[in-house]
Amino acid sequence: MKITATIAALIAGLSPLAAYAQAREKASAAVTVSGSATIASDYRFRGVSQSDKEMAVQGGFTVSHEDGLYVGAWASNLSGWGTFGGANMELDLIGGYKARLSDNATLDVGLVWYMYPGGADDTDFVEPYVKVSGTSGPATLTAGVAYAPRQYALANVSNATSSRGQKKDNLYLWGDGAVAIAGTPLTARTHIGYSRGNPGLGPNGTSVAPTGKCWDWSLGLDATWRNLTFNVSYVDTDITRAEAARLQPNFSTGQDGTGSIADSTVVASLSASF
Repeated sequence: MKITATIAALIAGLSPLAAYAQAREKASAAVTVSGSATIASDYRFRGVSQSDKEMAVQGGFTVSHEDGLYVGAWASNLSGWGTFGGANMELDLIGGYKARLSDNATLDVGLVWYMYPGGADDTDFVEPYVKVSGTSGPATLTAGVAYAPRQYALANVSNATSSRGQKKDNLYLWGDGAVAIAGTPLTARTHIGYSRGNPGLGPNGTSVAPTGKCWDWSLGLDATWRNLTFNVSYVDTDITRAEAARLQPNFSTGQDGTGSIADSTVVASLSASF
């Protein structure tokens, strides 16, 4: 691409140095880097706290090419249930491809590799996903499906009589909605998700659907100023206290060892984007 651009520039009468500089500039324009840093009152993953209902510091970046390919990474501190074998951090490596279906619709296909550095073995897992987003006026709607194929990190190694340490898979379906409120810096957000997977705990407590089948949902509001976004959201699941009790002590807060980490809560966060 650089050689072609350079030849074209030479034909146009530019000097070799100017032609090379122009080619470099075009190549740089094809790639963009974006990211964000967040401080949150709780890290909720599909409605379940991964930080023991305590504060979380999170951040990530994405490198995107104008053709649609992208790679990135995202990380958060962990505590309690989310440590999965002693890790104090979750590191997600992400790669995918975005294709524009129309002026208002986008298809996104990718994969997330969930890693837990410093933790026990057999806790990392991969999860491909597909999502479609569309906009209409101030509203944006997204529908997605994520499917983690059978792997040992999601195995059934609980105390259930049916457990034989077999590999398990996991399915997650979700929908997101966002509506910008005209004349204000506010955006209303909603989310609903459905998990279906291992009805128990994998190695070192790993689980994406801790009760086998569960719903999670949230309602929130963003307030944006320049590159800062403040969000407050109500987050909940349909995981009952009785279901959570079967997973304790894993599935409880470290404060008293009895409270469910899937209870409803209000999460506040402040993010800076770049």
